[in-house]
Amino acid sequence: MLELEKEYYSDTIKLIAGADEAGRGPLAGPVVVAALIFPPDYQNEDINDSKQLTAAKRDALFEEIKQHALAYAIEFGTPEEIDKENIYACTQRLFRKALLSLSVKPDFVLTDAMPLPSFPYPYEKIIKGDAKALCIAGASILAKVTRDRYMEELEKKYPAFSFGEHKGYGTKKHLEELEKNGPIEGVHRKSYAPVAKFYSEQLTLF
Repeated sequence: MLELEKEYYSDTIKLIAGADEAGRGPLAGPVVVAALIFPPDYQNEDINDSKQLTAAKRDALFEEIKQHALAYAIEFGTPEEIDKENIYACTQRLFRKALLSLSVKPDFVLTDAMPLPSFPYPYEKIIKGDAKALCIAGASILAKVTRDRYMEELEKKYPAFSFGEHKGYGTKKHLEELEKNGPIEGVHRKSYAPVAKFYSEQLTLF
């Protein structure tokens, strides 16, 4: 069971928020950050790093987590925002936004390896936190399922791309689809090399 939080609970720390992201690496779609606070006595042995779970298990836990969380927040960073800010800065901003959007104020925050300079709550960044802390693992599931569902809907709008399958990551199939169809404005990340080359190629034509 993931229970790193227990090391932080004290007379002054009663509520701990966890935050994690999904989608920093893909060539297309948003980056999604989720934050949540579980009751201090909440336990669930099924919750784990979202990457270690099947899609069906994540879907089931998604509803379970939302039902039992004292508060949760989910924030999106668009491809345009990612290109403008860079992926790290955009993700960091979303961590802050999600945590500050929680309807319940935490006493302490745990992030999955994301530093939060000048953050108003005390916090600690935990390397591989989604495999150690229940609140971070829960947040990773909220972020992953939310983003996966978004990409599945995106495929319905753009059936030339198998977004429901590769979720926008740079798989062989996605790269083949890019070569055949070119990038989609507002969907693909222009600052990512496999996509950027299409725009540089366009410039050389004029």
